[in-house]
Amino acid sequence: MTKGRLIIVSGPSGSGKDTILQKVFERLPEIKFSISTITRDMRPGEVEGEKYNFVSREYFENMIKNDLLLEYNNYVGNYYGTPKAPVDKAIAEGKEIIVEVDVNGARNIKKCREDAISVFIMPPSYEELNRRLSSRGTDAPEVIAKRMKAALDEIAEAKNYDYIVVNDDLNEAVEDFITIIKSDRLNIKRQNYLIDEVLKKC
Repeated sequence: MTKGRLIIVSGPSGSGKDTILQKVFERLPEIKFSISTITRDMRPGEVEGEKYNFVSREYFENMIKNDLLLEYNNYVGNYYGTPKAPVDKAIAEGKEIIVEVDVNGARNIKKCREDAISVFIMPPSYEELNRRLSSRGTDAPEVIAKRMKAALDEIAEAKNYDYIVVNDDLNEAVEDFITIIKSDRLNIKRQNYLIDEVLKKC
């Protein structure tokens, strides 16, 4: 059976990573998505189990205590984390599973899962990033400036990823992402079982 693969995806606000991933899942529905576990309150429009599982702080801290998370973070008083079990299950079944995390989460996952591949979604330019972050027209300049700084801090970490997908044209970005997945399926580390299957019949 083909070896499964953990795919880490990151990108700053304004990169369009959520839109790219939505289209990738439409094209490759066999790929799994890792649902994050979080302790903040559900926001309007969010659905339990779609992108997040909403749990109590006590439940989350028990997950930490029992080593059930690949990575986790505490942001403005709320925990966010990636459960191990769904990732391990997908990989054991020979499937790809995508984990969408920030650069800190990606770094922590890579420490314990060195065979994971990582993809960074990049805006095409500073000017386009600024335009996207300013396009709502409702945020004060200082809020936009904070978002730009946070985005640029994340982009500075892109050099630590295996692949970069530039989201200038959405369709091209989706094709590039799918190309990464399909080429990785041909990687020798995922195809070794074929060699063994042929040789054992000799």
